[in-house]
Amino acid sequence: MELSFNNYTVLFRDGGVEVFKGDTLLYFNKRPLYAFIKTALAVTEFYDAPYETAAETDGRIIAEGTLKSPTGSQLHFSDSYGITGGALKVDRTVTVLETADDYGFTTKLSFVMAASDNIRDYNCFAPANWYRQNEFANPTIMGYDLDCEYFWRREVCYTLPLFAAQNKATGETISLSRWAADIGMRSQEFTESENIVDRKFTIGSIGVSKPENRTIDYLYYGYPVRKQLDTACDGLSIDYVYPGADGQLPRTGRGYNIDYMMQTKTMTRVFHPMEKGFADSYSVAVNFGQYDGFYPMMRDTWRTACDRLKEPVYQVDQELQYKNCMKSLTKLTRQYGDAWGLPFSCRLPQLDVSSVSFQFGFVGQQPGIGYQLIRYGDMENDQEAYEKGNHIIDFWVNTAMTEIGAPNVCYNPALKGFEPMPFWTRMIADGLENILDAYVYMRKKDEERPAWLEFCRKAADWFVRIQNEDGSWYRAYNTDDGSMRMDSKANTISAVRFLIQLHLVTGESSYREAALRAGEWSYQNVYLNMEYRGSTCDNTDITDNESGIYAMFGFLSLYDLTGEQKWLDALIGAADYTETWTYMWSYPLKVEWPNHPFSKNSFSGQSPVTIGGGGGDMYMAACAYIYYRLYIITGDVHYRDYAEFIHNNTRQANDVDGSFGYALPGLSHEGGRFGSQTFTSHYHWLPWVTYVEIDPTSRLYDTFGAYDIAGADKLSMEERIRRNRIYDTYAKFGD
Repeated sequence: MELSFNNYTVLFRDGGVEVFKGDTLLYFNKRPLYAFIKTALAVTEFYDAPYETAAETDGRIIAEGTLKSPTGSQLHFSDSYGITGGALKVDRTVTVLETADDYGFTTKLSFVMAASDNIRDYNCFAPANWYRQNEFANPTIMGYDLDCEYFWRREVCYTLPLFAAQNKATGETISLSRWAADIGMRSQEFTESENIVDRKFTIGSIGVSKPENRTIDYLYYGYPVRKQLDTACDGLSIDYVYPGADGQLPRTGRGYNIDYMMQTKTMTRVFHPMEKGFADSYSVAVNFGQYDGFYPMMRDTWRTACDRLKEPVYQVDQELQYKNCMKSLTKLTRQYGDAWGLPFSCRLPQLDVSSVSFQFGFVGQQPGIGYQLIRYGDMENDQEAYEKGNHIIDFWVNTAMTEIGAPNVCYNPALKGFEPMPFWTRMIADGLENILDAYVYMRKKDEERPAWLEFCRKAADWFVRIQNEDGSWYRAYNTDDGSMRMDSKANTISAVRFLIQLHLVTGESSYREAALRAGEWSYQNVYLNMEYRGSTCDNTDITDNESGIYAMFGFLSLYDLTGEQKWLDALIGAADYTETWTYMWSYPLKVEWPNHPFSKNSFSGQSPVTIGGGGGDMYMAACAYIYYRLYIITGDVHYRDYAEFIHNNTRQANDVDGSFGYALPGLSHEGGRFGSQTFTSHYHWLPWVTYVEIDPTSRLYDTFGAYDIAGADKLSMEERIRRNRIYDTYAKFGD
C-alpha cells in the first residue's frame, strides 16, 4: 500500500513506513509504535514495535498495533495517513488497554533520515530556535552542542510549531509541524518539575534525536541515569513527541555542579497517565521537498505552516492608536534639570516611574521620540509636542558629542552626566538616523538647524575614519580612546541607512562609499553566512531577531540608492529570516494582571528577542512599513499580508483606547514569557515599545497617506510604486 504526492511515495510494508523519491529511500520507520514509559522508579524507558495491521480506507491508510511494555502495560496505536492540503497528514490516537506498575506514557511519531545519521550533515530550522547548525547561538541553546542525543523543544517555544531538517548535500528536506493550533490549557494545580504526569497537557515537542539504546534521566543535581534497553535504534530521526519534552539542555545556575567536575544537563518530560481507558490524540503534518539552499527551504516550510496555522488579523483603529501614543509620549516627556527626555521605565498600569535614564537609541530611542514629537506637533498643531521634540534633539546635539567624534549614548539626569556605556554601533546609528530625519523635516519647513546637521556629519566622519579595511565596524568601541571594545562585526549593517541618507542630504561621496563597503561586508557575512547576531545591546553576541530587522533596514536603503539586484536578494533573504521570529499562532495563557491586554487578547504578533526563548515582545511592529514596501517592490502578496499582520497583531499587547485602565492610553508592556502558559513579565513600559509602533506608522502615512495597510492599498499600484521610491524626495528641499 502506498500514498503518492509531490514526487514522493509513502510505502507501507512489513509493519513499517518508507518514503521514496523515485528509487531512492529517503526516510523510514521500521517500528512506528514508539512509547516512552515512566516506570515505578520514575525512570523513562522506551520501546517500539511494527504495525500489526494496515488497510486502505477512503484514500487513507489506517495502521494499527499494540505496544506492550516489559511490565505488562499495553498501548494501542491507531494511525491514519492521508494526503491533505499538499501534506502527509498523520492522525494518531493512543489508548491505554492495560496498566501495570507504570506511571505514564509519551509517544513519538518519527522518520529516520536514511542519507546520514550524522547531525552535522543536516541544516535544521526551528523558527526562533534553530537556524542551520546554530553556530551563532548561546551555548545553553538547543542545537549548539551537536553531540547530544535528544534535540527537542516544546512547540510553544516555536513561533510556529514547526521543525525541518535539510540534508546539506542533496537539499532534500523533511519537516514536521502540528496540524492545528488547538492546544488547551495545562493543569494549574501544580508546578512543573523535571518528570511529571499531567493528563491535561496537550503540548507536543518537535526536533531530532539519535538515541542510544539506554535510558537517560538526569537526577536533580545533574547525574545521568543510564540503563541498558533491548530497543534497537536505527539512526538520526526527526520526531514529534506527545506530550512534549524538552531534550538535553545545559544546566545553568547550579553552583554545586562544580563539585562533580562535569558538564551536566537537564531533560524535562511530561507524561500522560498510564490509566486503563485513557486516550490521547494528535495530528501532525509531514512535508517533503528539495531546495537549493537553506533560505528557500526556510521560506517554503515557514510559509506552508503559516498558511495553515496563522491567526486572523487583529482589528485595530491605527489612527487612534498612533495619536494616543503620541499624546502619551508628549505627557511623559519633561525637563530634568538641563536635560530633556522620557523615563527609562515605568510600571504598569499606573506608570509609576521606576528609572530615569536616557538612551540614544536601542531601548531608550530618545532622539527618535524627539523627531516623532516634532513631526506630530507640527502636523497636528500641538505646540507642546513640537517644542518638547525640539528640546530633546537640542539636548543631545548640545551635550552628547565627544572629542573622539562619536556621541555618548546614555545620559543620567541624576548624575548630570553620561553613564559608562561603550559606543554601541547600533545604538549610535539609531540616534543619528533620527536626528538627521529631524533635520530634514525642519529643512523642508524652511527652518535651518545647522547644529543638528553638523552633529550628524561629525559622527559620520568618525564612522568613515574607523571603518575596517574589509568595510566592517566592530560591535562596540571604548569611550576613553575609541579602541575596539567587542570584536564582532555583525552589526556593521546597522550604520548603513544613516550614512546613505546623510549622503543624500550633503552630497558627500565618502558617506556613500562607506555605506557601500559596509553593505558588501554585510552581504558576504550577514546575508550569505546567515550571521544575524548581536543587535540587542543588552545581550551577548548571539542570533537574534533585531539583527534581521537591521539587515532589512540596511539592504533596503542600498537597494533604494542603487537599484541593484544583489541588495534586493539580500533584503529578501533578511526578510524571510526575520519573519520567522513572529508568533503567527497562539495558545491559552494564564495572566495574573486583570489590566493586562493579554487577559483578553491573544499574543500572536509578539516575537522572541534572542534565539531559544519562550516569550517575546512587540518589536516586529517596527517592520510593518518595510515589509509593505517589499511587497510593492516584489509583487509578492505574502509580504503585504505579513505587514498587515505585524502592524495589527502586535497591538494586541496595547491598551489602544484606554479600556484596560492604563494611566495613559495606547501604551504596552515591554515583553514577557509565555511558553509555560503562564504569562510572566516585568510589566513595565519602556520608550522603545511605543517608538517601534509609531515609527512605521508615521512612515506609512508619509509615504502612502494612510495609518494602516488597508488604507495604503486604496492607492493604485502605479501610485504606490511611484511613492515607494522614497529617496527621490528624501532630501528634496525645494531650493
